[in-house]
Amino acid sequence: MSNQPRHIAIIMDGNGRWAEAQGKNRSAGHEKGSETVRTITTYCAAHPEITHLTLYAFSTENWKRPKLEVEFLMKLLEKYLKKELPTYLDNNIRFHPIGDLSVFSPSLHQTIESVREETEGCTGLVQNLALNYGGRDEILRAVHTLQTSNESITIESLTAHLDCEIDVDLLIRTGGDHRISNFLLWQSAYAELFFTDTLWPEFTSDELGQIISQFKKIERRFGGAN
Repeated sequence: MSNQPRHIAIIMDGNGRWAEAQGKNRSAGHEKGSETVRTITTYCAAHPEITHLTLYAFSTENWKRPKLEVEFLMKLLEKYLKKELPTYLDNNIRFHPIGDLSVFSPSLHQTIESVREETEGCTGLVQNLALNYGGRDEILRAVHTLQTSNESITIESLTAHLDCEIDVDLLIRTGGDHRISNFLLWQSAYAELFFTDTLWPEFTSDELGQIISQFKKIERRFGGAN
């Protein structure tokens, strides 16, 4: 049975290790990784059967990193979004941030909202960028919203209040580790998981294409019988 992943999620791991292997500081790895984001996003946008791409950019746990690295990542994110707006528009990509954005600086928050609004009319690929995102935090926020509104808590109602309502078909982690690190826990209930040793800055559209080809060969039963 042939399958096509509609929603691809990627844990972009390995920027720091790539930089260290190159004899560079970690910031150089993050900058190189942002170029890979553009490559993979435009590849997915060119394949209309892929409707959503979710990228794990900054987790709720990443605040534990050294202060200077966090500050650099915040500046890089703002720079990236401003620079990539033409890429979004030229490729009909809708930018959709997920996560708790309330903690970001007013400047960064404004940039995030501006790019979201500018691309709102795009009808192609939806790029979900996970920012200050954690799967447990997302579920807790959804439950709190339901309790506050006195809605019944069901699978359907909880799903409707998540940052991302679309189930993941294919979840990829680069960098060699074999865990999902609190990423899209609810949405990945039946996702196919692929792990690659390739560090994120070296991840290519060709490798993504190869993973998708492997995915298409999988018979997805969703708990049903053979």
